[in-house]
Amino acid sequence: MPRALTGGTPVCGYGGPVPRYDDDLRLAHVLADSIERTALEMFASPGLEVSVADDGSLTTQAAGTLEELLRHQLQRTRPRDKVQGRILPSTGHGDRRWVIDALDGAANYVRGVPVWATLIALVVEEEPVLGLVAAPSLSRRWWAGHGSGAWTGRTLARATQVRVSDTAVLEHASASADDVASWLFGPHGQGFAQLTDRVWRTRAFGDFWSHALVAEGAADVALGSYLDTFQTSTLSALVREAGGRISDPWGAPVSDRAASGGSPVVVTNGLLHEAVLAALSPTDAAEG
Repeated sequence: MPRALTGGTPVCGYGGPVPRYDDDLRLAHVLADSIERTALEMFASPGLEVSVADDGSLTTQAAGTLEELLRHQLQRTRPRDKVQGRILPSTGHGDRRWVIDALDGAANYVRGVPVWATLIALVVEEEPVLGLVAAPSLSRRWWAGHGSGAWTGRTLARATQVRVSDTAVLEHASASADDVASWLFGPHGQGFAQLTDRVWRTRAFGDFWSHALVAEGAADVALGSYLDTFQTSTLSALVREAGGRISDPWGAPVSDRAASGGSPVVVTNGLLHEAVLAALSPTDAAEG
């Protein structure tokens, strides 16, 4: 179990002392505060520079600007920690690693859709122990720290603790998939079609939002077509602390994936996880 090297007081749990990362969590909010005004000012602004990446995705210089600001704050407050960002090269050394995605949902950001966020995670000894999703245009944040529960609200002082739903029947579940075409025409196409036919309803909230909604119990299943370590580090900490489960469609963990790689991700309230995995399996779908 990782040690809380900075701040926090261990509390006793069934398995002994549980390390807390309260000081680091407060810092994560400070980091989000430090870029919020800049992010909102650049959001869908007429002068925003936009380019198309090799894979066809939209990118913007705003992501680099925001990451630089976050790195500056971390250099002042946690100079000994490693920092891994989506845009700039990694810096620092050691077992404590800040993983930052300054602008998740860049395509929404440049098109004026308010579903975008800054994702901040702390990974200690290769385990995500803290995750913060800050979505200024939605006036919401979701966060969690190891042993501190999962929360949502506008600030630390105005927060409500959240937990995943208790939905245990797939036919009663609300599911969200971020890219229907990728699921339908990918290796899980047949299973995905059957899954969406079985659940109560299917929506497409997209990007970080689907997974945050599962963490707060507003949705039961979230399917991400392509998530990498910059997203899963934050979302893993949030979902697990809320009582949910996250894996790839084959049930394998997602926290150890390479920074440059991404793959489909399944997030559920835990109770539905095995049923969702079974429904997505082409073999099981063909047999059932």
